[in-house]
Amino acid sequence: MQTVKFIEVGPRDGFQNVKKYIPTEVKLKVIDLLIDAGVKSMEIGSFVHPKAIPQMKDAKEVVTKTLETHQDKGIEFFALVPNLFGAKAAAECGLKKIDTVISVSESHNKANINRTVEESLQGLERIRETLPDMEIILSMATTFTCPFEGITPIENVLNIIRQGVKIGIHQFCLADTIGQADPAMVRKTVQAVKENFPDEYFELHIHDTRGMGIASTLAGIEAGIANVQAAVGGLGGCPFAPGASGNVASEDLIYMLDAMEIKTGVDFNKILAAAKYERQVIEGNYSGHQVLIGEHCNT
Repeated sequence: MQTVKFIEVGPRDGFQNVKKYIPTEVKLKVIDLLIDAGVKSMEIGSFVHPKAIPQMKDAKEVVTKTLETHQDKGIEFFALVPNLFGAKAAAECGLKKIDTVISVSESHNKANINRTVEESLQGLERIRETLPDMEIILSMATTFTCPFEGITPIENVLNIIRQGVKIGIHQFCLADTIGQADPAMVRKTVQAVKENFPDEYFELHIHDTRGMGIASTLAGIEAGIANVQAAVGGLGGCPFAPGASGNVASEDLIYMLDAMEIKTGVDFNKILAAAKYERQVIEGNYSGHQVLIGEHCNT
């Protein structure tokens, strides 16, 4: 039976786009439910300045309490960091892995974090040198399309990976930032990436803005990606796509993979329960379908 590593990013990528502040205890409850469902890899916060993303002002508390409760369960926890200061804060909380974002598109990188791509790579190199034992994954925003530049040339994607490897990065996430990627585009890009960098580790991060998220994720799996991200409930959005929903919904993805006999280790009914709880207590943009289906349709 084929196996796929499932990575839950809802407690970061989902929560960060919610305007109304989510109480810390609610965030921790969602994380607990996801762990109970069998999730073994999860992004649980972002060490950004509270003025930039107020929703993440309790990241230290969320990370610390999560590690205190679940650190002996063999779960891979990680958080997003924008710079060396955030990386150090994550390390001080006990995290062994961090995620940092650089856009493949020059204009998107400038609009998103007010840096050139080269400046971002230099910042990443400083993190790598300062925290040599920290596991780092580079999330490559606008891997497939950019809201300012259109379709991203595959050579640009390969170039960012090439530069990442040069400074000691060996984990990459191919991110469909605004949900414009289609299955053919994902398949072609993944094939090129795997062909040029067969020894590096890759994840896939697809948004469901235009309803192609599930199909594009499957295309990536079939093209050779064995590690896929999703967000419980499909909660989230994108500042460059007003009204957009978030990532592929975790429960929808697990349902499809179960039906195809692709093993993830995640219990569908339990992750569906987590999505239903989330929708009850958090107001936001959701893309999930399974939560809207009656129980008799899931048998």
